[in-house]
Parts: sequence; C-alpha cells; structure tokens
Amino acid sequence: MAEVHNDQMTVAAAFYEVLRAHGVTRIFGNPGSNELTMLKHLPDDIEYVLALQEGVAIAMADGYAQATGTVGVVNLHSSSGAGNAMGNLTNSAAGHAPLLIVAGQQSRRYVPYNAMLTNVGATKLYDPLVKWTGEPLRPEDVAVLTSRALMFAGAAPTGPVFLSVPLDDWARPADAMTQEHLVRRGTTAHPVLADRDVESLVEALASAADPVLVVGPGVDSVGGWEAGVRLAESRGIPVWVAPSPSRAPFPTRHGLFEGVLPTGLGAVADALSAHDLVLTFGAAVFRYHQFVDGSLLPERTRLIGVTSDPDEAARAAAGTLLVGDPVDALERLASRQSRSAGPVPARLVEAAPVSGAPFAAEAILDAVDRGKSESAIVVLEWTSADALWPRLTFTQPGSYHFPASGGLGWGMPAALGMALGSPDRPVLALIGDGAMQYTPAALWTAARYSIPVTFVVCQNEEYGALQRFARVMEVPDADYLDISGLDIASIARGYGVDSRSIESLDELESFVRAGTSAEGPRLAVVPQRSAR
Repeated sequence: MAEVHNDQMTVAAAFYEVLRAHGVTRIFGNPGSNELTMLKHLPDDIEYVLALQEGVAIAMADGYAQATGTVGVVNLHSSSGAGNAMGNLTNSAAGHAPLLIVAGQQSRRYVPYNAMLTNVGATKLYDPLVKWTGEPLRPEDVAVLTSRALMFAGAAPTGPVFLSVPLDDWARPADAMTQEHLVRRGTTAHPVLADRDVESLVEALASAADPVLVVGPGVDSVGGWEAGVRLAESRGIPVWVAPSPSRAPFPTRHGLFEGVLPTGLGAVADALSAHDLVLTFGAAVFRYHQFVDGSLLPERTRLIGVTSDPDEAARAAAGTLLVGDPVDALERLASRQSRSAGPVPARLVEAAPVSGAPFAAEAILDAVDRGKSESAIVVLEWTSADALWPRLTFTQPGSYHFPASGGLGWGMPAALGMALGSPDRPVLALIGDGAMQYTPAALWTAARYSIPVTFVVCQNEEYGALQRFARVMEVPDADYLDISGLDIASIARGYGVDSRSIESLDELESFVRAGTSAEGPRLAVVPQRSAR
C-alpha cells in the first residue's frame, strides 16, 4: 500500500474537492462498515444528513436535487444498501433526478475472496436504473470517476449514476497532476432543437385548425410555464397535462387548463379526438396505466413531441418525436406567435360537499387548498391524486411532486429533501396511511434536523387504489386490502415528530396554514372515507 506523505493529497481529499467544485454541500446517506473510511475524512463544509434506511436517503437526495437543480449525492452501503434503495431509485430514474450514488466496496485485497460485504458485480447491480456506473481500477482514479459521474448525472437527460469505491482507497495518495484540472473542468450538455425542427413546429401549428398542447414534467420551470401560457393564449389552445404526471407543468387555475389526460390507451385518444394537431413538450407519449381498448391516436390527428430523452422518444407509442431541450423549444415556438386570443378567465371549481368525518378526498383537498400558501411545495403520495388536479391551486413552477414510477415510500423523504433545498418555500406532504408505512423512518431524520415539513396523512384504513382496481378487474374484496389498526399519530411521536388527529376540516385548514411558519416537522392524521 502506497504511503501518503504530509504534503500529498489523499484520494478522500481529492474526492471532496471535486464535490466542492460542483457545488455539493450535502451528502445524504446511511453508512456501513465499507463507508466509514470515506466519512472519516468528511470536511466541515459538507454536511452528512443521516437517514435510518437507504430508501429514505435516496429519496431525500432526489427531492433535494429537484428542488435545487443540482446533483444530489447519496451514500449507500454496499449491495444490501442498493437493495433497500432500489424501490425509490425507480422513481428517481423515471423522474430524471440527477443523483450521484456512492457505495463502499470491500477492501481490494479481500474482493477476490468474496469476503463479507463484497459488492459482487457492483457496476451491474444498478442497471438499468442508472445512466452510468463505475469502479476505479486504481485508487488514483476515484476523483476522475467522481468528476465524470457528476457530469453524466447533470447532462440532459439528467438522471442517476453510480460509483463503487473500495474502502481502502480513501487513504491512498491522489494524482496531484490530474486533480488540478479536475476541479476546473466542466461540461454543458443541454442540446436544443435545430432551427429546421423549430420551423417544422411553427408550420404545423400555423396549418392546424384545432391544435391542443400536452405538457409534462420536462417543462416544469419558470421558462416552461411562461412559454406554455404564452403559446396557449396566442390562439386559445387548450392544455392538458400528460398522464401520470410527477410534476405540475402548467397553472391549474388557468382558463385553458383541461386537466390531466387519462391513463387508459383508448381514453387518451378519445380525449384528443377533437384536435387535428397534438403538440407535446417534456412528456412521454404516453405513460399509460390502464390499457383500455382503442386507437393510439384519433385517425386524422397528427402528433409532434419534444423531449430531452432519446429513450423516451424511441418508445413513444405514436407521432413524430424531436430530441432536444423541451423548454427551449417551447420558448422558441411561443416567440413566433404574433396573435393573442386575449385574457382568459380563471378556471373555477365548485367546492366539494362537506360532511362529518371520515371525509371525502375532495373535501380534504379543498381544506388543504384554503390553508396552503401560494408558494407551497406539495409532495403527494396518496391514491387520491386524480381528485387533486381540479382542487389544488398551483400558480408557480416546482409546486407539485409525485413518485415518477408510482413506487411507494418516496414521498415523505423526498419532502424532506425539498425542504432542505428550498428553505424559502413551505413544504406540505400529502401521504396515504398505506404509503407512510414504507419509509416511516423519514420522520426520525425530520425530527433530528428540525426540517420544517407539514405532513398530512389521510387514513382510510385500506389500499384505496387497489379497491378501485379490484372493481375494474372483478376481484372480490378481501382482507389483503385492509390495513386497519394503525396508530399513525403514535408512530410519528415515537420518531420525535409532534402529531395530532384531525376532527374537522376547519381544523385541517388551520393546521396546514400554520405550516407556513413552522420551524420543524409536524404531522396530522385525517380520517378519510373508504373507497369501498
């Protein structure tokens, strides 16, 4: 083993210097023995945010990355940590969250013997959920691969990457000559559409008699919102959000907002049947869930879409897909429109009927909407998502987040990451009682670091989504859909989070409103009407 002299930089110091050069100030993780040598050298200016379980760590890093627009760094433990994190990694991959996952490998001398905690086939373990994987051939390569991984994660289409590092590499000497260049180099990888492709969009829109706009998570940004509204208002184009959205890419109270497209194959075609041109930006075409019989598109309807993800373009069910920055394309197309249909009246929704507890999902959402601030970030992991879109008011980008692959256990820890990444915006997590059980340990981290998230857990004592699917699939009701008997308020208190049970919708509204100025985590349990 090479010795490190006093004037030499260690691999650990070089690693942290590369992170620092990329603006990393936090690492989320749950360490094991393979990772302790990495943390031994943790500098004072990089905070390690401790989770009690790896699924919590990766979702926190995901939420933080989405809130800050930077790469989230997460530290997992060998292969067992990968297993614990894999469910939430499916959400990160589907949501294009830029993450650097660093896991410890057993000592180099013991890997050939498959010693305890050896990560066998480490570079294959995370496929196909990551963009890139690496493991250094030499200890000196750790910093180079870290720099490479960070650039891959942040390049369009953004996404998770993985780096495995043997535990005895950290104390080895770094390559000083290479290090000097690593901390200065950079990559910009956000390709835009060619002018001819934008021109084809302009011409298609000009010749369309009845166009419609479909937007997705890829345009949930300030520029995307502004361009989407400008394009829609240029000639009164109705706007749909693509099926199963993980973000809100258009203001929900705008008069041209039609809602969210259904998840059934034939149902999407039916919803778009009145239009001769469908323009999609930043959305998969389409993310189906229920394969209702029918056509992919209406017979005389043309579809043109823009996405930053070549894989998303290649698997589109129909239409012509252009690969490039969807926000840039939307802005350029909107700038070419000269006419305007004039002001559009706001979209109004009639309040849901109110009754005593347990409450209907619609009534719960109305109370939440009255209580939340305009700048609030809402993280949803609740099967009443369909009821949300007509009832919650979103007037600015980055206001809504949902697990992109539908995997449960993401919402609570992701909300913590978003609160750390957006300290100027209150964060509200709407969680189902079943979903809460996947990562309840997130509450411990919330309490330990006094992270100001308001949790509203809706308790219907069942798997409500499965109840609805069971009726469609003609599956009889059974005990395996019943989850009664959970004392959620006590669970939260056991992790150190102040909690209460809600008895009225007025009380819920007040609880949500108080979250705007909360200094730490708080949780309320709301009785919800059964889907039976």
